[in-house]
Amino acid sequence: TDQQQIAFSEGFGRLEMTMVSDPIGDGGPIRIISNVDEHGKIIPPDDSRTLYTVGTTLWHSDGSFKRISLRGSLLAAKIIPPEGGETEFASLCAAYESLLAKRKAGLEDLVVEHSLAHSRAQIAPDLMNEAFLKETPPVKQPLVRTIPETGKKVLLVGSYAARVIDRPTDEGKALLRELLEWSTQPQFVYRHSWQVSDLLVYDNRCCRHRVDIEKPILLLRAAFKRACVEVDAITKTDIITSPCPQSRSLLGDNQCFCCGDTSGQITAGFEFLEQTRYQGTLAGFP
Repeated sequence: TDQQQIAFSEGFGRLEMTMVSDPIGDGGPIRIISNVDEHGKIIPPDDSRTLYTVGTTLWHSDGSFKRISLRGSLLAAKIIPPEGGETEFASLCAAYESLLAKRKAGLEDLVVEHSLAHSRAQIAPDLMNEAFLKETPPVKQPLVRTIPETGKKVLLVGSYAARVIDRPTDEGKALLRELLEWSTQPQFVYRHSWQVSDLLVYDNRCCRHRVDIEKPILLLRAAFKRACVEVDAITKTDIITSPCPQSRSLLGDNQCFCCGDTSGQITAGFEFLEQTRYQGTLAGFP
């Protein structure tokens, strides 16, 4: 249920409330990402609600267009299509670490403007209403940022990244496009095939994601619900180390897919809570 998802999500910190003007929010903590209306019927592909949701097919990190970034998201599958609709996650840590040292040095001090309007304009012009535009003004984010718990660096690029500050427009866009292509190569990507009641927990600081663009689900029923945790909700004293459940299955060599940690004890991402703490809640998730 929604209340179970909210209660579980609150275990990771303060939840971000949605904006009333947001097409997938109502002012509460849950975002509904779906092409199904309240009557259970598929929303037409040319409807603005569907077009807005199509933005999930672009590579992005949830909330990078906000002044207070989102530390993590918890995404639950309610209705899944019979085929397609997989979600891909790309490691921002692994992509940065694979760059040549000279390339890293050239990116270190760059600042990028992130904008929700920029992302949605790639889907359709004038998709966002005036109220929503006013509530989501562009913000500046470092291109390279450090994860406090591990000291590892990540590349913050994706569909919200509009331009590089103090760089000629064309040059900046070319750089952002190049880095996005680099960081979404197959060796950096995990692809998740959904089952009903799956709940994925991911750290937006360490990875970006998208819905499979090769198999759009616009004509098939699908519904997901997402809760988001604010970046300042958890302090270092709240962190409890625990084995990362993905460390051996995704990158090998005991390396965590999201944060790049190789110790087997994760202090970044959302594996910092004891894995057994909410096991009963997960098992009973509807």
